[in-house]
Amino acid sequence: MSPCACATAAPQRAGADPGLDALGIPGGGFVAGNWITEELSLAVTDPEDDGVVAQVYVGDEVDVEDAVAGVVRSFHDDAWELWERRETLERAARLLRDEADRIAAIIAAESSKTITEATRETARAAETLRLSADSAHLLEGETLPFADTPRGVGRMGWNRRSALGVIAAITPFNDPLNLVAHKVGPALLAGNAVVLKPAQTTPLSALALQDILLRAGMPPGRMSVLVCTRAAGTALVSDPRVAAVSFTGGPATGDALARAAGARKVLMELGGNNAVVVCEDGDVPAAAAGIVDGAFGVAGQNCLSVQRVYVHESRYAELERLIVDGTERLIVGSKRDTATDVGPLISQREAERVETWVDEAVASGARLLTGGERTGAFYAPTVLTEVPDEARVLRDEVFGPVVSLVPYVDLDDALARVNDTDFGLHAGVFTESVNTAMYAAERLRVGSVLINDTSDFRIDAMPFGGSKRSGVGREGVASAVLEMSEPKNIIVNRLG
Repeated sequence: MSPCACATAAPQRAGADPGLDALGIPGGGFVAGNWITEELSLAVTDPEDDGVVAQVYVGDEVDVEDAVAGVVRSFHDDAWELWERRETLERAARLLRDEADRIAAIIAAESSKTITEATRETARAAETLRLSADSAHLLEGETLPFADTPRGVGRMGWNRRSALGVIAAITPFNDPLNLVAHKVGPALLAGNAVVLKPAQTTPLSALALQDILLRAGMPPGRMSVLVCTRAAGTALVSDPRVAAVSFTGGPATGDALARAAGARKVLMELGGNNAVVVCEDGDVPAAAAGIVDGAFGVAGQNCLSVQRVYVHESRYAELERLIVDGTERLIVGSKRDTATDVGPLISQREAERVETWVDEAVASGARLLTGGERTGAFYAPTVLTEVPDEARVLRDEVFGPVVSLVPYVDLDDALARVNDTDFGLHAGVFTESVNTAMYAAERLRVGSVLINDTSDFRIDAMPFGGSKRSGVGREGVASAVLEMSEPKNIIVNRLG
C-alpha cells in the first residue's frame, strides 16, 4: 500500500486511476490520514453495461490494523471539540449540496439507481449530515435526581454523553451514500473515530463523502475508508480496540459479524419482508399508486420495499387491475435517462436469483400477472398472485422488483399473515377507520406502522429499525447519536 502524502485534496486533484480522476475522487482508499493511489486492483463496474467505472484498493488484515491504529491515534491525539464537529458536518452538508450533480453521477454510475433516484439520495444524505450537526444538544445529558432519595442528601450531579471510541461501520450497496451518512454523521458528531467498510460493489460514494468531510474540516486521521476482504472484515469487527459495530445488510452476515464481534455494542439493520394491508374501506387508487412506487423503486432493492399485499376480497379485483396497469406503465431502461423508472439490479447474478425465485413460485402454482422476464441485470417489474405460502417470494426478502397480491376475508387473519415472517421492519395499512388503524397498529409486530401509506417511507430524523430479525437497535440520526455515545455521571458530594 502506497499512501499519498496529502489527505485533504480537492476533488480536482489527479490520482493514479483515470476513473477516479474523472469522478473527482483522490484515491481508492483512505487509511491513517492518507489517500491510497497505488495497487488499485478492484474494478468497480456499472451493473447496466459492466463497464469499469473506477479502480479501488482492497485491504487485508494488515491494512485493517493500520486503519484501526490510525483512527485510535486521532481519537486520542486530535482535539476536536463538539462545536468543531458540528461545524464540520454543517460544512459537509453544504458541500454535498453544492456538488450534488457530481455526487449523484457517482451514485448512478456504480449502483442500481437511476439518475433521478441518485439525485434524491444525494439530497437526503446532505439532510442526514445537517440533522447530525443539529443533534449536538443530545450530548449535553441531564441532571441526576439526588433530591428524590434520602441517600442523595448532600450530593448533586449530572451526566454528559461521551464518545464510545472506534466505530466499525459496514454499509450495503443499495443506498451507498445516505446509509454511509447515517452511520458516519452521528458517529463523528458524538466524537467517535470511524473505520468504514463500504460494499465492494459501491465504494465510490463513500470515498467521495470522505473527501468532502476532509475538506469540511474533519481531522485527517479521524476516519478510514477501506474496501477489504472477508477475512479483513472479520478482523475489523473482532479488533479489541473497536467499541461498537454498526452494520446494515443481511441476517446471515449479521449473525457472522455478531459472533466475531463478541461482547461489545452491535447495531444492525437486517432488512425486511414488508407488507401492506388494504382494508375494505381503504383508498384503493391511493394504495395501488403507493404499492407500485414502493415495490419497484430502485428495482426493489430497498429494505422498505413493498413485497406482500393483503387486500380485502371485495377490493381485490380493483386493486389488482390498478397495480398491473401501473406496473406496465413503468419505463425500464438506462439509469442515465431521466425518464427511466426502473434500472438494473446490482448484478446479473442478483437478477438471476430473483428470476429463480419467481420461477419457483410459478412452478408451485403462483400466477404471473405481469413481468417475469430478465435481460442481463434487468428484471421486469413483476406482480404475482395465488402464491403458495411456502414460496420464497413470500417467506424471505426478495430484494428485487417483485410484489405478491393476496386476498383476505378476515382482518385478524391478514394481520397474522403479515406477522408470520422472521422480519418486522415496516407495514402499511390503508383504511378510513381510526379504530381499524389503531387495532392493526397494536397487533403488527414491526418497527413502524404507516397508516394510509405503504411500508416504503421514512424520514431521516425518525428512529428507524425493526422487530425480530429485522435488526438490533435503532438508526435515524438522533437515535444513532445516543447509540454511539454513553453517559458519564459527575457526582459532587458537598462535604461539610
